[in-house]
Amino acid sequence: MDDLRAKYIEAIAAASDEAALEEVRLGALGKKGEISLKMRELGKMTPEERQTAGPALNALKDEINAALSARKASLSDAALAERLKAEWLDVTLPVRPQRQGSIHPISQVTEEITAIFADMGFAVAEGPQIESDWYNFDALNIPGHHPARAEMDTFYTHRAEGDDRPPHVLRTHTSPVQIRHMEKHGAPCRIIAPGRVYRSDYDQTHTPMFHQVEGLAIDKDISMANLKWVLEQFAAAFFEVDEVEVRFRASHFPFTEPSAEIDFRCSWVDGQLKLGEGDDWLEAGGSGMVHPKVLEAAGIDSAQWQGFAFGLGIDRLAMLKYGIPDLRAFFDADLRWLRHYGFASLDVPTLHAGLSR
Repeated sequence: MDDLRAKYIEAIAAASDEAALEEVRLGALGKKGEISLKMRELGKMTPEERQTAGPALNALKDEINAALSARKASLSDAALAERLKAEWLDVTLPVRPQRQGSIHPISQVTEEITAIFADMGFAVAEGPQIESDWYNFDALNIPGHHPARAEMDTFYTHRAEGDDRPPHVLRTHTSPVQIRHMEKHGAPCRIIAPGRVYRSDYDQTHTPMFHQVEGLAIDKDISMANLKWVLEQFAAAFFEVDEVEVRFRASHFPFTEPSAEIDFRCSWVDGQLKLGEGDDWLEAGGSGMVHPKVLEAAGIDSAQWQGFAFGLGIDRLAMLKYGIPDLRAFFDADLRWLRHYGFASLDVPTLHAGLSR
């Protein structure tokens, strides 16, 4: 046994890689290894011989196993050290400019809007982009004959012939999120619902998929004055000016009564837009007091609760703030455009540090 010990300890120490070490292990402890064959001979020995040879063989087996494990760990450490030398990288070097990613203007503006409304106490609500026509139209007091429900304006999902289930649509606005939120949480509530919406239109200022943010505030003592204040505070913070005057123009939306178009005071000087000054007005979106039928559809008693709602186009706000001339460029995936209009990945918008740095 002393000869076996010396033989394999020396062979283990001389193994230059894991493959050679495995050959040594098989020669010693494999099915036909020398030590394994010695273990089988124990059955042929007398009880007195086994009492001496058995513990000695077990001790030899344990010693060889321990030497194999130690050598394997040593070889692994040496291989890793060599690999690290070959693959060494200075992590303090600056990132290669061509590999720097950027935040898309739509994502950045959505974060800016969220930060502003969060400061005013609005939570963010989300909902599915494929909606039943009940949530998208009926619950919002949009009648069956309304033009918005025509297939030339709305994307309907395919239904097999004879399928009597209610149709589903790609949502045309994020207003269904308001219905779902009121159904689940009731009143009072104060939320914004940013997200993708879909309409069948495509030109320089319209795309089949675009982004909206809608706001909703429900309580027992809310008026159009509260709505106007919220919009003024939002516009001033978003465009980073001291004050923006908001004007309401009478309009009609099925889900609000009274309804009003939102205009921001602005000026155009040499083709440059300036918010908060001048004699011109910029159309920004729609708003109004939530229609009682919409509250009732969401399970809220319209005799006790009332509130306002508004909708703004995120893409349009991004175009206005950052001087982007064509809405279609948002979806072209042009790296040159993204590098020009994109934002640094760590440029997180906050009100105290500035929305756009």
